[in-house]
Amino acid sequence: MTSRKHRRSRKKAVAGVVALAVSATGAAYAFSSAFAAPVSARVALSHDVVAAVTHSTETGKVASSKKVAVTVSFTPRDQTGLDAFIAKVADPKATQYKHYLTVKQFASRYGATATTVAKTTTYLKSQGLTVGTVSANHLSLGVSGSAAKVEKAFGTTLAKYRENSGKHTYFANTAAPTLPADLAPEIADVSGLNDYAKYHRNTEKAPHASSKAVSGLTPTKARKAYNLTSTISGGYDGTGSTVGLLEFSAFDQSDIDTYDSQFSLSPSTPTVVNAGGGTTDTSGQDEVDLDIEVVQALAPGADIKVYEAPNSDAGETAVYAKLVSDNVPVISISWGINEAGETSSNRTALNTDFKEAAAQGQSVYAASGDNGSDDAGTGGTSVDFPAADPYVTGTGGTKLTTTSTGTYTKETGWTGSGGGVSTLFATPAYQSSVNTGSKRTVPDVSADADPASGWAVHSGGSWGVIGGTSGAAPNWAAFTAVYNSEVSTAFGYANSTIYTLASSSSYSSAFHDVTSGSNGSFSSATGYDKVTGWGSYNGANFIAAELG
Repeated sequence: MTSRKHRRSRKKAVAGVVALAVSATGAAYAFSSAFAAPVSARVALSHDVVAAVTHSTETGKVASSKKVAVTVSFTPRDQTGLDAFIAKVADPKATQYKHYLTVKQFASRYGATATTVAKTTTYLKSQGLTVGTVSANHLSLGVSGSAAKVEKAFGTTLAKYRENSGKHTYFANTAAPTLPADLAPEIADVSGLNDYAKYHRNTEKAPHASSKAVSGLTPTKARKAYNLTSTISGGYDGTGSTVGLLEFSAFDQSDIDTYDSQFSLSPSTPTVVNAGGGTTDTSGQDEVDLDIEVVQALAPGADIKVYEAPNSDAGETAVYAKLVSDNVPVISISWGINEAGETSSNRTALNTDFKEAAAQGQSVYAASGDNGSDDAGTGGTSVDFPAADPYVTGTGGTKLTTTSTGTYTKETGWTGSGGGVSTLFATPAYQSSVNTGSKRTVPDVSADADPASGWAVHSGGSWGVIGGTSGAAPNWAAFTAVYNSEVSTAFGYANSTIYTLASSSSYSSAFHDVTSGSNGSFSSATGYDKVTGWGSYNGANFIAAELG
């Protein structure tokens, strides 16, 4: 993984705090007649300038005619109430345990009011921008226009930069965006004012793996290894479940068709859902193919929705808003970025989306990274985002060993498995029994990721063997789809379900505890650890334990 956005991503701290400071320009504006108001001072949105600007050289201004797309994220109402609600639905001892909200209920309780949306829309349109429809959760608006109009609306300048330490070039806002004082408190983030971050995918290819021959982990062997071959109600195949895959790349369905034909699978054709305008970029096609093929291998009866978005700040914010607004039951994320690589306001907005997912009972898995304990690649210890977010289940990697027929033998911690201690997120309540520190640790769980034991994948017209934690996240997502098809009460907020079962007497039968291996600074051990979390799942036993 690199410091830029890669497969498995997530951003935004925990609350887009508005700094009550009048901008240096003293700029002012008057509302349109629809919302007549006196001329207002402008207020800066704090923590909304990418950190790279401080170690980059400005090389010019962005062309005034350049089209810029941004996503405006609203500050949720009653954040204290939202936190309290999530705590109750995640507590097995509470009467509200797993009594989740619908999207409409969430929007009604915590989304921006219709008045706030209308006032914001009116202001942005008065600045000459095109404004889309508010998301179903009432927390985001898609906005676009020329760079000149975006600069005017948000009271900042867009400039081109080159990092001093390398050749990376990008554009970014030179100062924090500003908004009229009566609007600013309602806005948590404006994403898309820079294109610095590119989310990386967490895939690792086995050397010399591309060929016409098929090798690697197959559906039959994977289902046997993870104990998904038994039958309770007729299948263990995920029928009736839906998995949403977050992608910053497009794919070619013909590769998926070849995979299904090779292994005699008959799944439904994946549905593409565009967010933030979608994408035509195919540079990450192998990532998308891996994600789809892993889910079809383990849960061939599940429906798959591929959420495609531009690999940008605005694209990222838009796709997460779409995933939670669509209330997709199970989500797999194979793209990410070092948690410090996001602006804190952006992490705040995304953290709100993940809170919404928890409140709605959506199971969200994110690859924890392929750089071991040094996600940023700086020689220290660091973790990946969004796996580090406490409302996301960080999914680490193992090396899987089976017999020639696929029978599970053991797993060891993979050297590339992203794991360690967050510098940004506090220790969540569900980790209190295994984490005495003040900050969240990752990963939460793990599955096969070592390229040496990687998946057989058809991509770009040929067969290959691909590993990485990008294979572990859809693995757990597929299992969750199977679980949802077999158990009347859905998996729901995954960390709540996982930590509750892992802390019970059923742990040794429901999970494969991984006790050896290292990711650099941390080592696998009995029970929870910072390389493999609680370990991988033992499918049939896990479901049986939940059924009692």
